[in-house]
Amino acid sequence: MGFFDSEIVQQEAKQLFTDYQSLVQLGSDYGKFDREGKKIFIEQMESVMERYRIFMKRFELSDDFTAQMSVQQLQTQLSQFGMTPQQMFDQMQMTLDRMKAEAERAG
Repeated sequence: MGFFDSEIVQQEAKQLFTDYQSLVQLGSDYGKFDREGKKIFIEQMESVMERYRIFMKRFELSDDFTAQMSVQQLQTQLSQFGMTPQQMFDQMQMTLDRMKAEAERAG
């Protein structure tokens, strides 16, 4: 069975995408959140990023051709911006850390 044939993988990918999309949509009102709202938003975004990091690691470790192609595709897309997947995750974390520090100061 291929990596993407797994119903669990499909459900997890769908849930991860849905959660991320919801947060991005919610984030458009980030400036209107109070301090606690900002902290909760950041925590939820960190949680989604961690789930995504784990999901991608499972792709990398899989010997499934489709999973390996997905990893290669992401690496190719990111390389156009001069970035690796690890740098992408690091950048996201730095942004969230900065948002967290700003939320603390705003309190």
